[in-house]
Amino acid sequence: MNPCSIATPQQDTEGDGRWNSIHNRFLSDAKGKDADVIFLGDSILQALEHTEVWNQWFAPLHCLNFSIHRDQTQNVLWRIRNGELDHVDPKVIVLHVGTNNVEYTAEQICEGILEIIHTIQEKHPNVYVVIPSLLPRGQHPNLLREKNSKINQLLKEKVVHMKKVDMVFIDKGFIQSDGTISHHDMHDYLIPTNAACRKAFEPVHDLLHQILSEGEPEKDLTPSE
Repeated sequence: MNPCSIATPQQDTEGDGRWNSIHNRFLSDAKGKDADVIFLGDSILQALEHTEVWNQWFAPLHCLNFSIHRDQTQNVLWRIRNGELDHVDPKVIVLHVGTNNVEYTAEQICEGILEIIHTIQEKHPNVYVVIPSLLPRGQHPNLLREKNSKINQLLKEKVVHMKKVDMVFIDKGFIQSDGTISHHDMHDYLIPTNAACRKAFEPVHDLLHQILSEGEPEKDLTPSE
């Protein structure tokens, strides 16, 4: 069995139960708020909610953000299977997860992401799933950066023919000519800065606006490259 595809709660390593508390808050938000778009995933999307980009671009689109720091594919899968999408009816779900699955292969992680997509589609057959690509990480070239690039390629090949699923490549422009990532783009070489979020998530915003205003876009019009 692939651990990345088995629904598992995040381990409470600090002992304060925060992950489960956040999950319960999401359950409450799902029951009390209507959302056209739900962001679902890890720290990349969690941090996005605290940027100017979120306030200017995404908050006006009636978005909820169900993303948790350090979540892996199996954690997101557990949250979905334990109610986070049960009382919502979004038009779009933006899914970003996988960069924290550092101990697994690119193939295993890709399978985990695909399992999440299938689970979302089972609960919401008419929802449109948008997948921002995994970002590069680390100041200098490294194996995890190479793995994320491979995951992106594997996902692209898998979702290209899937109905109502589209991948948006947001990782362009982070790696400089010498192979490094600037702290101006990622303070910690993992999470994008405010300015970098604007650069990375502009194509996501454009696609969401297109879906919400026009319905399902044509594949060749999607800003995924």
